[in-house]
Amino acid sequence: MSKLLQSSLLSPKTRYQLLATIIVNIITFSHGVGIGWLSPTLAKIQSSDSPLSFQLTIDEISWLGSMLGLGSLCGNLTIAFLLERMGRKFCIYLLAVPYACLWILIYCASNVGFLYAARFLCGFTGGAGYAVVPIYISEVANSDIRGALTSMVMLSVNLGILVGYILSTYLAYHVVPFLAIILPIAHFTANLLLPETAPYLLKKSRLLAAEASFKHYQNQRDDLEDNSKAEFEEFRLAVDAQQASNTTALTYKDLINKPALKAFAGAFILLSGYEFGGIFSFVNYMSDIFKATGVLLDVNTWTIIIGVVQIVGVYTSTIFVDIIGRRILMLISTLGVGLGCIAFGFFTYYAQIYDLQHLNWLPLVLMVAIIYVGNVGICGIFFVVLVELFPAKIRSLCTSISVVFLSILVFVTLKLFPLLLHYFGISATMWFSASASLLTFVYFLLFLPETKGKSMITD
Repeated sequence: MSKLLQSSLLSPKTRYQLLATIIVNIITFSHGVGIGWLSPTLAKIQSSDSPLSFQLTIDEISWLGSMLGLGSLCGNLTIAFLLERMGRKFCIYLLAVPYACLWILIYCASNVGFLYAARFLCGFTGGAGYAVVPIYISEVANSDIRGALTSMVMLSVNLGILVGYILSTYLAYHVVPFLAIILPIAHFTANLLLPETAPYLLKKSRLLAAEASFKHYQNQRDDLEDNSKAEFEEFRLAVDAQQASNTTALTYKDLINKPALKAFAGAFILLSGYEFGGIFSFVNYMSDIFKATGVLLDVNTWTIIIGVVQIVGVYTSTIFVDIIGRRILMLISTLGVGLGCIAFGFFTYYAQIYDLQHLNWLPLVLMVAIIYVGNVGICGIFFVVLVELFPAKIRSLCTSISVVFLSILVFVTLKLFPLLLHYFGISATMWFSASASLLTFVYFLLFLPETKGKSMITD
């Protein structure tokens, strides 16, 4: 019983790690609000009673969606440059600025360029946050709860997406920015409470600050506490050993040895399966997907239901990721998404031939299943697996490269998805996503290693 309590997120030893995770994820929640805002808003601004003075073409809609990827790419590159120079905490602070600006642009939009810029800044915030927040969490969290805490990144994003769906569905276009701009203020203020991570401070030879940070995140308040000095010394020696192994500059040989190439292959499949499997595109264009089914129901209400399902899915992954491991969740997820997309495609195909209004509940049920199993694995623990795949020496560089590649894929898939939907139809689009998910499943079944319990300091 005591062992179970010790590994609990709410145990005295780890409660400050949980609090820090919640605080830094204010910005990922905010990013989710920005993502969720788009889908119901597209329906509003394409209607006859649009709150804006301009209409959008299908090409402009595809650019509006894909600007998220370009912004994410710039955010990745910016954080990659600043992360080791300025520290994790500075980078997390930085994210408040572009996020505040995006809502100002949305409120003031007088042409589509304003919306492009706002989506770009939304992407910048997310791309930068996806790069720094998982690294921050992995450096403050104990190994037995690291998976659960890191998976909260996507849980926060999905909570934000749901809030974005709700706000943009039920509130006027120009009201939403006034509420959303509160978030960057809260983000900046709350992060004042957190110290820099101990591994980063040790790398900068700030021993006293590193010890204070370590004790804070381990909830060791009394300098006389038994084993506190010994625990920090053990931690310091482990970080020093890693630093010693990294004293030589990285060379191409570090990137082409067998462990590195295996990790790159796994990361490439993970990234491709995440994007081409379609879950992220579905989230951004959910209202348009339900419209394309031809079912005559309130598509925005369905979209909100899907937002709730996302949260349940990621929460499920948070519970089980450190119990049954990463690999089994990934296998269940990719297989489930693939089969679900096949079924969804067949429904929409036959709905064009036969009257299936008596089955108008089926698209919602199928999409609920797809989104749920997607968030249990491929979405919910995406960053957990990505960070853990790479050897310690090349982890920082290769994670940054992977996130940059992810941003490129985000741009490509969000640009193509509405065009595929418009020119090829919903059935072909869903079958394409199914193919990507099933191929990912086969690779994971054969080659994906289990990384539960892997040390973030040593290989």
